[in-house]
Amino acid sequence: MSIGGIEAIGFTPLAAPVVSAPASPAAASGPGSDFGSMVLDGIERLEGVQDKADGLAVRAASGTLPNIHDYTLAATEAEVATKLTVAVRNKAIEAFSEIMRMQVG
Repeated sequence: MSIGGIEAIGFTPLAAPVVSAPASPAAASGPGSDFGSMVLDGIERLEGVQDKADGLAVRAASGTLPNIHDYTLAATEAEVATKLTVAVRNKAIEAFSEIMRMQVG
């Protein structure tokens, strides 16, 4: 599954991660640490998008949200971001399973 097409249509549910170089070579424990931090950062940003949609849903239900379309947009963004995250997770699990089936030797 290619996720590059999402940016092509102008929709970016999650900002691109900012990757900075480690202070020293000893501070980096390898490529796994960068991937792990990117995954955690993406999950935190997804949670933020969902929290925003939840907050707007409460305001819409209580009648304090002046523009209902703000909630609609936030809910749709949260839905698409969640679906994208699940798709990436499924592909990662599929890749891991494939690696585990490989013959060694």
